[in-house]
Amino acid sequence: MNTDASQTLTHYQSRVDAALDARLPAADVVPERLHAAIRYATLQGGKRIRPALVYATGELLGAPAGALDAAAAAVEMIHSYSLIHDDLPAMDDDDLRRGRPTCHKAFDEATAILAGDALQVLAFESLADAPIGAQERIGTVRILARASGTHGMAGGQAIDLASVGKTLNALDVERMHRYKTGALLEASVLLAIALAGQEGSPAAAALIRYAKAIGLAFQIVDDVLDIEGDPSLLGKTIGADLARGKPTYPAAVGLDAARQRAHALMAEASAALDHFGDDSHMLRWLGDFIVNRQS
Repeated sequence: MNTDASQTLTHYQSRVDAALDARLPAADVVPERLHAAIRYATLQGGKRIRPALVYATGELLGAPAGALDAAAAAVEMIHSYSLIHDDLPAMDDDDLRRGRPTCHKAFDEATAILAGDALQVLAFESLADAPIGAQERIGTVRILARASGTHGMAGGQAIDLASVGKTLNALDVERMHRYKTGALLEASVLLAIALAGQEGSPAAAALIRYAKAIGLAFQIVDDVLDIEGDPSLLGKTIGADLARGKPTYPAAVGLDAARQRAHALMAEASAALDHFGDDSHMLRWLGDFIVNRQS
């Protein structure tokens, strides 16, 4: 492992945790139970890959630091909200997340639903308060809204739920994954591009190719880990997707082909970063981290 890059990721994790802590309501403020649930689900653990992509992309392009904190916190709030709702009995019905009881198990189902609802709107409040111009703030809100909606994360989850028990081909699974997981990872890069004022530039085009590749790779690796991962590292039960008859990439093409596709996507991402030379080393490392991670 590249020690410098690993330390940079740790720095990004600490930085977004501080940004989140500053933006989330305190647990001793009314309604206390709801605020405690929000903080429980958001501040305890997680790899913080999406914020890391915001920071690494923004630093590469010279985006303002304060605005990067607002965007990194916002995208992690959306991610945390999605995990709370994904774990609910009406969705994936999971009891463990990051090695601890899921939000609805630690609190109750109604509180978990409200915690997810509140995190979603807090994310857009974070962007609305970013220390940038009004037009730039509107642009970032639009990016995150699109990635979270029916042609992004929510739409992907709907396709996932509607496909339980069905056999999907590889292209259908890829479309679902690009919506459900890839859209928010791509948005992390797009937010930084917008904050740097680089929309439509050759640099932005290269970064979008990178983001699309790693966004799909991330979920394919998740599918593989659900079959052969270590539960103690994943912090959740493995085999859940198979048990529920959910469509996955290994189910569509086989385990070996799924691994090969993830590595091919990593090669696509790496090639896109050639536009930046050595300056993109952190983004290149994050792509490798996503494909070769064990949790």
